[in-house]
Amino acid sequence: MPRTWLQVRVDLIDAGRRPGEDAGRILIVGPRHTFAQLADAINAAFARWDLPHLHEFELSDGRRIGFPDDEYAPELIWEDQGALTVAEEVAPRDEFVFTFDFGANWRHRCRVLEQLVDPREAYGPGPPPSRPAVTWGWGWIPDQYGRRSFDDDGSDEAFDD
Repeated sequence: MPRTWLQVRVDLIDAGRRPGEDAGRILIVGPRHTFAQLADAINAAFARWDLPHLHEFELSDGRRIGFPDDEYAPELIWEDQGALTVAEEVAPRDEFVFTFDFGANWRHRCRVLEQLVDPREAYGPGPPPSRPAVTWGWGWIPDQYGRRSFDDDGSDEAFDD
């Protein structure tokens, strides 16, 4: 299989982490994968399970890609995340931002790495993954609601550090 898949480095840059705690992932993205699939893969890679929150990608040219919501900010115009493929909209060395949950504002810097990859070499033997997939990761994954234990309700009062 040829080296046609993008590698996207995704770094969590806001929300849910303490200073000095970096978290990031490298995902491979195929030529036909959409931004909707990339959003799902990023959310899975950062262990999010409560997924009905709005999210968007903002490309370096200012275009916003997501899904329209008439109740939240109807003045925003998003291009349809399910209709646009990542490989057609970005190229190696491009940067863009993914924001999950506009209330919590989980922001991620996404950088398309220079080297294209063969998915079987990057992901492993067998058929290529049907959606973007993680091939590398690092750092502490913060809980979506800021909890640090089973009994924690997510309030800041539980911690005084």
